[in-house]
This record gives sequence, C-alpha cells and structure tokens, in this order.
Amino acid sequence: MELPIADRVTAGQALGEALAAYAGRDDVLVLALPRGGLPVAYEVARRIDAPLDVMIIRKLGTPGQEELAMGAIASGGVRVLNQNVVSGLAIDDATIDAVARREQAELERRLRTYRGDRPLPAIAGRLAILVDDGIATGATVRAAIAALREQHPARVVVAVPVAPPDTVAFLRREADEVVCLATPEPFLGVARWYRSFPQLSDQEVGSYLARAWA
Repeated sequence: MELPIADRVTAGQALGEALAAYAGRDDVLVLALPRGGLPVAYEVARRIDAPLDVMIIRKLGTPGQEELAMGAIASGGVRVLNQNVVSGLAIDDATIDAVARREQAELERRLRTYRGDRPLPAIAGRLAILVDDGIATGATVRAAIAALREQHPARVVVAVPVAPPDTVAFLRREADEVVCLATPEPFLGVARWYRSFPQLSDQEVGSYLARAWA
C-alpha cells in the first residue's frame, strides 16, 4: 500500500482486494467500527460481495483517568472488563456500573441513529471481518474482538489499511487473522497516513449503511 493513502475509499478498495479470498462466501459478515471505518468497510463489502453492518464499541474509561480503559461495552449487550486495571486500581462494581450506564446511553443513541428498528446481525457461526480505517493502540479493536468472541463466531478477521507493527503483532494473538496493508514506523497516529482524513458525521454513517442495506 502506497503511503500516504489518498482517502478512506481508496483504502477500502485496496483492502477489499487483499480480502478477495473471502469473496462469494455466504457465511461472511463485514463489521465496520464507526465512524471512520464505514467508508473503508463499505468498499470491502462491495468487493467481496458480503453483507455490511456496524459494531458499536464504547470504552469504559477509568474515573479520573478517562483514557485508561477499564473495559468496554458493545452492541448486543456485551461487557468486557480489563481485570488487570479493575483489580489494580480496586475499582468497585458500583463505579463500573455507573460508567457503563453512561456509555450505554451513548451506545443506544448511536444504535438508534444508525440502525433504526433494524435487528442486530447474527454472529454465531459466521466469519466476521472487523474493519476500521486504521489502528493505533488497538484498544477499541481488542474490545471488539472480545465482544465478538462472546457471540461465538466461527472466525474473527481484523482488516485495516494501516497500523503500527507492534499493535498488529499483538492483535495476531487475539484475532484468527489480521490483514494490514501497511505498518509504518514511527506511527504517530492514523491520520498521518492519509492525505484526506475528514471526521464523519452520524448522518454520513447512516448514508453508507442505507446504501449497503438497500
């Protein structure tokens, strides 16, 4: 993959080619991590002729250290805790529940905005391809993998255009497969490796999904 990448559409087209071995299978589901993962995943799903959906993850930030994740929640009622952080900082259940309730409200807002009344996709027994526009630390993707495992997929594939090599190496131990087109160093953030990297709105996410579901 030539860097910097022109935009997310270009990244998705290249990623779709890299995943061509999965084309035409009826057990594959492409899951985008919104918001930035939607344009990439849309192109992947088109290339391999697979259904597209979203997996919404909300990090559970540690009180007073919000960037430190003590866990995450995902669509489908899944909660994953980082037991090392929880026990190391002696975080009690009431604190975890309070943070989870707040993040659950935002998760449900996004679900309503993106999906309306559309039911969540069935994961059990399927090959799930998790797609984002890039990975930095991998915390969100790790939460997504853990949440997917709770729903018993046949296989979990992580697919991204760009990520640091140490993060890719770590994720290979948690996913069944990691497809990453470029692993530059020093990494210094996903946006650095795109020429065009605008923030997406909820409306744009909805538009991609409406087209995919039409």
